[in-house]
Amino acid sequence: MPVLKNKTAIISGGSDGIGRAIAQSFAEEGAHVVIVARTQDKIDAAVSAIQKSGGSAEGKSLDVSDAAAYADFISTIAKDKDLDILVNNAPHVGMGMISDTDLESFQQNFKVNMDAPYMGTRAAMEAMTDGGSIINISSLNGTRAMQGMSGYAASKAALIHFTRNAAMEGARAGIRVNAVTPGPIMTPGTQAWADADPSAVDAIAEANPMGRLGTPEEVAQVVLFLASNAASYVTGVSIPVDGGKGNELYVPT
Repeated sequence: MPVLKNKTAIISGGSDGIGRAIAQSFAEEGAHVVIVARTQDKIDAAVSAIQKSGGSAEGKSLDVSDAAAYADFISTIAKDKDLDILVNNAPHVGMGMISDTDLESFQQNFKVNMDAPYMGTRAAMEAMTDGGSIINISSLNGTRAMQGMSGYAASKAALIHFTRNAAMEGARAGIRVNAVTPGPIMTPGTQAWADADPSAVDAIAEANPMGRLGTPEEVAQVVLFLASNAASYVTGVSIPVDGGKGNELYVPT
């Protein structure tokens, strides 16, 4: 039997990359998938692909940097369907050295990577009267430092600790809250970078203990586990999907 049969799942940023792989894997396991993303064409393509493969999906064009609108949408979906799963995945990757990054640019990372998951979690916890699973997609950058990534890394680190606190508040209501921290993954964005500068991506792959980048599908399988009853006694954890990179002590050679 499909492990998410008759479940309803909302996935932000579900039209591309890791989010689309999560949406596809959930639909294959019987969930009705609600994709939230900014670009209607990508939403339509993701929904169509799921439906053509026999899955159930719908989509909504929404910018989650408007965290209140994101929360309102979650509440609206929950009025029509029992909400079982929320995946806060939509990212903002702000890059720049501290000396070159103004406060507004720094805070944009938090609007998408922390404010939206906070408001989404708040709305979902209110709606999940029979328990549920919330999964936050953080990043290896939330646990390891890297030049030029201060805003992104700080927001993803905050998301990890927020996950722990939300897990404690949701536990007695049967709501599990967990995080996944992907490392270098070959998303469409990474592929575009690879097309422009293959040597840079090759260097990242070579520097990984596994010698390669991960795939969105590999992240999706871990998220699927956390969403399913197989993880019924798992809450407040952050699972790396990074090929071992987070364990490595870097020594220049």
